[in-house]
Amino acid sequence: MNSLPVPSLLGVFGHPDDESLLAGGVLAQHRAAGARTGVVTVTWAPDSRRAPELAAALAVLGAGRPRLLGYGDARNPESAPGESRLVDAPLDEAIGRLVAHIRAFRPEVVVTHDAIGQLTGHPDHVRTHQITVLAVEAAGLEPLYPEAGAPWQPSALYAATHSEAGVGRLGTLLERVGKSVLTVPDAYVTTTVDVSPWAGVKWSAILAHQGEVARERPLPGILARLPEAERSEIISTEFFTRLTPGPVAGDPSRLLA
Repeated sequence: MNSLPVPSLLGVFGHPDDESLLAGGVLAQHRAAGARTGVVTVTWAPDSRRAPELAAALAVLGAGRPRLLGYGDARNPESAPGESRLVDAPLDEAIGRLVAHIRAFRPEVVVTHDAIGQLTGHPDHVRTHQITVLAVEAAGLEPLYPEAGAPWQPSALYAATHSEAGVGRLGTLLERVGKSVLTVPDAYVTTTVDVSPWAGVKWSAILAHQGEVARERPLPGILARLPEAERSEIISTEFFTRLTPGPVAGDPSRLLA
């Protein structure tokens, strides 16, 4: 009996390296199974220093070319000189830019940050979550953003996340360099994926972000200084929450609860 095809997957993340750290395993997994995969990166300009590293990481993951919205990083003015920071950009404008990518790529599944901003609560992560949730719904509605292409409704939206139990050793490592560690309740995680068969590919993609690997506080640099066995344990599991987009049939005899 033939197995069901693996759905196409589009990641939407705040910065270059988020795609590899948070969903590198499932991106590699889907690509290995023959699915189309891609990544939209919301901040940093196409001519910035991090763009070539992003391109190299996506090549490792088999996720195609960089798709950069070009907004500025909230904490790094060199990310997109002359452009609005993501946190300052008009919401409607940012949604429209992302809707165009969703309609062009036509993914069955979209993955983004969780609502709390992914462990450290980075404002770009929070804003990316908000924009993606709204864009996934808008992409399927013809009257919205008609200039962005024909409507397309992804069948599933997932938020990459970390629960109180799932953060494990990673939380301690982040606290040691002065970073906050924000987690969600364990029940918030709906999907836990063992990506150990693709951990090597994921780590190679993380290493492609050489500028972050060379620094002490970013997560790629933290991971690079760990013993291989400890690092492999951390990156071999990915956690997600399924956020269903679009209308879902319900019981008309019941009130919302």
